[in-house]
Amino acid sequence: MSTSTTASVSTHILDTSAGRPAEGVAVRLAARPGRDADWQALGGSATDADGRCKDLPALPEGTTQVRLDFAVEPYFEKKQADAQQDAPANRDSGPAVFFPEVAITFAVVPGEHYHVPLLLNPFGYSVYRGS
Repeated sequence: MSTSTTASVSTHILDTSAGRPAEGVAVRLAARPGRDADWQALGGSATDADGRCKDLPALPEGTTQVRLDFAVEPYFEKKQADAQQDAPANRDSGPAVFFPEVAITFAVVPGEHYHVPLLLNPFGYSVYRGS
């Protein structure tokens, strides 16, 4: 929850290749008080069955930039392994995912809430400021 002196962040992931939420993706949150400052790791979470992280840490006062790091490779490896188990004749020798990690950096102002959804598939992604 944001206050007048801090911003807040939430996110969710939709696997657009399946048209479903991406469950079990690790998400790390970092913040800094300006573009020349060092990143402060704040902790993380993992997406639930709805693809949402409901327990991301609060941002420190003075935060002006935020970074969300999504560890998507394990999610796609598991998805590929499950698919191969269901249909072993369709095995693909290529990597499970082209982008093993997605890092999104964005600016924030105190008192605002930022919902940043990730639309994800094995060979691309898109983000936007949601509501």
